[in-house]
Amino acid sequence: MTTPVESEEHKALRAAVAALGTRHARHHDHRELWAEAGRLGYLGVNLPEAYGGGGGGITELSLVLEELGAAGCPLLMLVVSPAICGNVIARFGTEAQKRAWLPGLADGTRLMAFGITEPDAGSNSHRITTTARRDGTDWILTGRKVFVSGVDIADATLIVGRTEDARTGKLKPCLFIVPRDTPGFQRRRIDMELAAREKQFELTLDDVRLPAEALVGDEDAGLFQLFAGLNPERIMTAAFAIGMGRYALARAVAYARERTVWQTPIGAHQAIAHPLAQAHIDLELSRLMMQKAARLYDMGDDQGAGEAANMAKYAAAEACVKAVDQAVHTLGGNGLTREFGLASLITAARVARIAPVSREMILNYVSHQSLGLPKSY
Repeated sequence: MTTPVESEEHKALRAAVAALGTRHARHHDHRELWAEAGRLGYLGVNLPEAYGGGGGGITELSLVLEELGAAGCPLLMLVVSPAICGNVIARFGTEAQKRAWLPGLADGTRLMAFGITEPDAGSNSHRITTTARRDGTDWILTGRKVFVSGVDIADATLIVGRTEDARTGKLKPCLFIVPRDTPGFQRRRIDMELAAREKQFELTLDDVRLPAEALVGDEDAGLFQLFAGLNPERIMTAAFAIGMGRYALARAVAYARERTVWQTPIGAHQAIAHPLAQAHIDLELSRLMMQKAARLYDMGDDQGAGEAANMAKYAAAEACVKAVDQAVHTLGGNGLTREFGLASLITAARVARIAPVSREMILNYVSHQSLGLPKSY
């Protein structure tokens, strides 16, 4: 791999997205930001040019999300719609699916949610019980999903179900596009204390009938196709966390420069300065791993990207939590006021440790896959 120094094109993209984020940072409704980002080509920067995208990769899309987060207006659905769903359809979808979905996902006029987590199968995707069975040429989906973001604003949800392997009888994961108004496809909003613009939903699939063309990719591809979506999800979650951490750190640094006690800015004191410097170092190191993971994914190295994506997500979440905590601490009581906008990040930063996969499961992955240690389960 080459030294991860950004090209002039990437630097220009960062500057342009940062300027867009700054213009929208004080708006509570991000629909205008989403629409403008779509018109400017930022939402689909990773999707193929033949279908209205920018022809780049997760490297570019993660940069977009990071800069929007650093400006104080991260777009969570960037993780879901173009990164997970867009990548899966671009890599494995039929020509008809690509024509139907990718141009809209690229320009922001269409949205897609992603449903994988279940009430009894949180971190263990092998325990997914949502099943898909054939009925003539159709598919019948039955099951439940939880913590699905943005279902109410999405045109469809990419659902992870399981089908029976005709040769072995074992269940294997498959991906289906379920339009929002499909009969039997019901949603219930989950009451979250987390203050987020994107709402969380529980989904019920009650004998949902889908045509054959709802299946994305090969029904025998199994985990290979699934992780083509999950690796970008981890990379983008890292970008989300890094952007949030950078935003919090910038607010704290600005305050530490200006807040004066005993004729001296508090940022001159090492007890204030050193923890902020450590937070900056941790965020920068996390970004390097995120860039490595994105590069490997864009090069087609799914196995290498899997390890790096998990590490990037873990490192970025830890760095984000520490940066937010130190930022709030730097501001003292002001850090808990609405005026400075940091207190809400305490809970939001915590999400990065939990979703889309817990840090403990990442440590399991690294201990087994990277270090070759035995499993306890």
